[in-house]
Amino acid sequence: MDQNDLPKYFEFFKPTLLALDKIGGSASLDESNDAVIELMQITPEALEVEYTSGNGLVIPDRLSWARSYLKIGGLLASGGRGIWLLTDAGRDALSSSEAEIKAQCLAAMKAALAARKKAQPVSSHSSDEPLENDDTGIHDWRDQLLNILKAMDPSAFERLAQRLLRESGFVKVEVTGKTGDGGIDGTGILQISLMSFHVLFQCKRYQGSVGSGAVRDFRGAMMGRTDKGLIITTGTFSPDARREATRDGAPPIDLIDGAALCEKLKELSLGVETKLVEEIAVKPAWFEQL
Repeated sequence: MDQNDLPKYFEFFKPTLLALDKIGGSASLDESNDAVIELMQITPEALEVEYTSGNGLVIPDRLSWARSYLKIGGLLASGGRGIWLLTDAGRDALSSSEAEIKAQCLAAMKAALAARKKAQPVSSHSSDEPLENDDTGIHDWRDQLLNILKAMDPSAFERLAQRLLRESGFVKVEVTGKTGDGGIDGTGILQISLMSFHVLFQCKRYQGSVGSGAVRDFRGAMMGRTDKGLIITTGTFSPDARREATRDGAPPIDLIDGAALCEKLKELSLGVETKLVEEIAVKPAWFEQL
């Protein structure tokens, strides 16, 4: 199986809307992906297929492109902290055909590109392919951020993880910088009210997917030292890696993938600035449809 055997990004448009509607109209990134994967019955083998160019896993990337187009088309909205929301227009589109949804999103994308063209030239593209490698800002700010993170020196990325944990409430966060330490890059103490937990963390600047073997190896390095572990990556985690991280009878390991890392940096304003003029209006009719 290769990337040409997998659904195109636009084939995820309607399933994404249907999946979000099924789980209540809002979902985290992982919840949304899992719901679409279940709805479309995508096999574990398909989830492991990577681009021949080496640019990571195909399915998560195309799911991301689908959300970008749906957002431009007004059918999805970002609720902050990695939460995706089904808009009123998105609910209305549930009764539309896949072809109608595709046409609506492509038209919205072309209009958005036309609006930006004066400020920044945009290359032409096929209606059946997303604007991969085009620096238009249409896809997402996360792409630019992840490119920066992946280009960082390993020691600088470890220091970023240290800063991230400190800003998130950890104390005594140290980067070990040791080799032959089972992949452990640092330690910290998480304080929650009157309790504290010793945590070991690992940083992986990955382009692709972190597999279950890396999670098992990290857990092995943790044994006898702590029951809390954290892996931070710029890439993704394979489904097997996520299952391994929460396997029954084994110390759980928390996983932060590239998308979650971007959201956390945004939330903490670490290298990411949010410029927003907010208008708030309560919509009573929205609650009546629940």
